[in-house]
Amino acid sequence: MLTTKTTASVKKTTKKSPSKSAPKKEAPKKETSSKATKKATVVSAPRVRIIVKSFDYTVIDEAAKAIVETAERGGSLVSGPVLMPTKIKKYTVNRSFFVNKDARDQYEMRIHKRLIDIKEPTSQTIESLQNLALPAGVDVEIKMM
Repeated sequence: MLTTKTTASVKKTTKKSPSKSAPKKEAPKKETSSKATKKATVVSAPRVRIIVKSFDYTVIDEAAKAIVETAERGGSLVSGPVLMPTKIKKYTVNRSFFVNKDARDQYEMRIHKRLIDIKEPTSQTIESLQNLALPAGVDVEIKMM
């Protein structure tokens, strides 16, 4: 009889310990689900970073201005355009094949960049940015942060 009582008490304690820990696990699950519903009303990304690249600075300024105007019309906070350092790629080429080693031509490519951060973007802002027509020769990178 003593052995059955000890096994019964052991079984009772094992049943009680999971039931005590189960409510603790359920409470954080409820909090995460409420956070998920709050994020669904805004957008899942709290910030959108747009990097615009081009070889011509006038074209990139027009594109950056168009992006900022559409984002502000959508009702989101915009910081930028921020001027990023211009990358200069230089290439040196000989003018002739075998003679005149001193005669060379130098070419360079300048890559201009602009950075635009959109804080608290709305779904209307993202839709308008996707449908935006930018000038030719502009490369756009969009990152959700």
